[in-house]
Amino acid sequence: MMKIKVAILYGGKSTEHEVSIRSAASIFNAIDKDKHDVKLIYINKNGRFIYHENQEIIPVDESAGHVLSLMPATGFMFNDRVLNIDVVFPVLHGNAGEDGNLQGMLEMLELAYVGCNTRASSVCMDKDMTKRLLKEAGIQVAPGLVFKSFEKDHVSFDAVKGVLGVPMFVKPVNQGSSVGVTKLSDADDFKKALDTAFSLDTKVMIESGIVGREIEVSVLGNEDLTLSMPGEIVSNIDFYDYESKYVSDDGASLRIPAILTDEEIVKIQDVAARTYRALDCEGLSRVDVFLTESGEVIVNEVNTLPGFTSISMYPKLLEVSGVPYTELITQLIQLAKDRYALNGQLKRSL
Repeated sequence: MMKIKVAILYGGKSTEHEVSIRSAASIFNAIDKDKHDVKLIYINKNGRFIYHENQEIIPVDESAGHVLSLMPATGFMFNDRVLNIDVVFPVLHGNAGEDGNLQGMLEMLELAYVGCNTRASSVCMDKDMTKRLLKEAGIQVAPGLVFKSFEKDHVSFDAVKGVLGVPMFVKPVNQGSSVGVTKLSDADDFKKALDTAFSLDTKVMIESGIVGREIEVSVLGNEDLTLSMPGEIVSNIDFYDYESKYVSDDGASLRIPAILTDEEIVKIQDVAARTYRALDCEGLSRVDVFLTESGEVIVNEVNTLPGFTSISMYPKLLEVSGVPYTELITQLIQLAKDRYALNGQLKRSL
């Protein structure tokens, strides 16, 4: 049987560069190498694509690799040779990785790739646009206000508090992994929180703090969806930030699966599926929600390229739901091929 040529694309220019490397290492170690011929393409922090022949070490040694060029309708090239690839597996988190830019580039290169299409990736990365579409679909989201950078000096803590109450969360609209997010209950650090968020994005969202359990659902599929059992983030600190997610062992624990009633599980999975459909997601996404004491399910965010590290919720939830890690990777690659084949049947001219 011919092996499927899979390029794991990782690194990138975003603030989540190191997380991407950890995710890529996990995927590389777990992928079924009897079925897949794996190629590693590292994107350094300057945006260069670097490929190593016979490379099996992550991260890639930049000094010994080939710098790739990109050829529309052809793919990746080096030394006047085309790097033959059947499927690209992007493992890039944050800006220029899961915000639709990379997906658009791969479309131009006419390469199959794992995960959501350009449109869904772009929308889900933008917390403001995500909320607008979900509200239109009748799905509950946290109240929030959005400000552009030119409005920064006119944002008043008291005015925001009057609308949203406290605590509130100040966050860059286009960042993931809680990068740049600050939780506030008073005006003391309001300006600092705005400065931090605006240093990472030109658009900032301030949200009401929701009192509720933090629940996550992994979704897998194109037309037919696999919905994982919900998991719960049990935080030992006031706020589950970047440090808690990827560095500290003490910040929070994952309860997999979450302790929920059958009715709560069905309700949460239904909201996750409706969210996935409303945002036109494909391949995979993780839907994060709050479950309040009164039983409301409020969508927090949708992550189209969730973490794949050894401690990441997305693969762990699917594993306890009957999809082992290696099988998950195989399914994601096949879903990418299926979508590419379907899109290839569309008319390109009249």
